[in-house]
Amino acid sequence: MDLPFDGAISRFHQDAAPAEIRMALDGADKDDILAPSYPYRREMKKKDYNAVMDPLQIELVKMQSDFKTSNRRLVVLFEGRDAAGKGGTIGTLTRHLNPRSATVVALPKPSDREATQWYFQRYVDWLPAAGEMTFFDRSWYNRGVVEHVFGFCTPEQRAHFFLQLPNFEQMLVDEGITLVKIWLNVGQAEQLRRMLEREKDPLKQWKLSFIDVEGLNRWDAYTDAILETLEKSDFDFAPWTVVRSDDKARARIAVLQTILHAVNYAHKNHSAIGDIDPAICGGRDIWHG
Repeated sequence: MDLPFDGAISRFHQDAAPAEIRMALDGADKDDILAPSYPYRREMKKKDYNAVMDPLQIELVKMQSDFKTSNRRLVVLFEGRDAAGKGGTIGTLTRHLNPRSATVVALPKPSDREATQWYFQRYVDWLPAAGEMTFFDRSWYNRGVVEHVFGFCTPEQRAHFFLQLPNFEQMLVDEGITLVKIWLNVGQAEQLRRMLEREKDPLKQWKLSFIDVEGLNRWDAYTDAILETLEKSDFDFAPWTVVRSDDKARARIAVLQTILHAVNYAHKNHSAIGDIDPAICGGRDIWHG
């Protein structure tokens, strides 16, 4: 079977990955957590995951029903490195929601026309109307991280983005939109493991792009850009929730709990939602490069 990008991810693993990353991968069981700093050594068991997830899914359906009745609006931003778990978490989040009022937005590269517009303009077009929810799989924060790391914007454009950002998000909140910002934080070894799996799986190869492959060589540049972005955009009115996502199961539970705790809705069952695990989910101080 032909590998995408001529097997560039496998070559990175064999030839260019840091020695400690290769060692972590080569000696690991599939359920082992690879990051030494992660608070758990093994992934959550499926039966334990389902026992927590099923009540959360019921709460999400109740929340959506209430949003339709009350005409409220929700925006959730998902950010993180490639393979941090954004798409899978969004899929879990929307699994039982009515797609007529729950929209997933994953915008492609801007068109020539969009590139000349106000930077936030194409995202505004996707903001929810009354009773709707919008989930952004990457968002306007592309300018803070990906565009900066790959030179797709100038330093002046990025500085202008950070200058306008507080007012833009404040307007969303003032408009009555509930804004939840999620940053999924994956370790370097786990990211590489997931990308190697994608490289070998014909059903997942479509997820890989040049940016993903080249990004493996720019881990430190991403780290610097992420830290700066989190520092400049963690507002009291729109704070970041950082979720350590080396274990997909624990991360998805924490994300759903974060969203459900952020919203009041009829017949909310606090005991079904449960407490968020502070060892893997919190403010930007929990982010780990």
